[in-house]
Amino acid sequence: MERYIWRRLNKQQVGAFAEYFVKMELTMYGFQVYGTEVDDRGIDFVARFARGPFIEVQVKSIRSAGYVFIQKEKFVLRENLFLALAMLSEGQPPDLYLIPSSAWTECNHAFVSRNYEGLQSKPEWGLNVSKRNMPALKPYRFDQIVETLIAEEAIT
Repeated sequence: MERYIWRRLNKQQVGAFAEYFVKMELTMYGFQVYGTEVDDRGIDFVARFARGPFIEVQVKSIRSAGYVFIQKEKFVLRENLFLALAMLSEGQPPDLYLIPSSAWTECNHAFVSRNYEGLQSKPEWGLNVSKRNMPALKPYRFDQIVETLIAEEAIT
């Protein structure tokens, strides 16, 4: 049976898979992962390596290209807050990114800030995922960021 046929899954299944996949990947690196009972504050789980600081993680998934957003009131830019992005391409395992919230301090064509003044939509941080914007995502490849977090813990 073929694996990674994302079109077989509904939106809720894709989201659950992405969250558990990110948790397991961090676990495989030796992180302690703690789930939250309710995701009403924009945090799916917290994790830490050894005795290092906790990181807070919000997980989003996307099938191929598109736009991902997080309400600003639930994703207040701060140290140790990350967006884990699972990009799902048919027939391929997830392509993971671990993006520190500080990436939105200098918005560009990939990392955007939308305030929707005078409109019903709530202000949001957005991520435009496209072939053109992949170079902006490259520094946040999951393995690279995780290895950086581990190395920072080893120094302290």
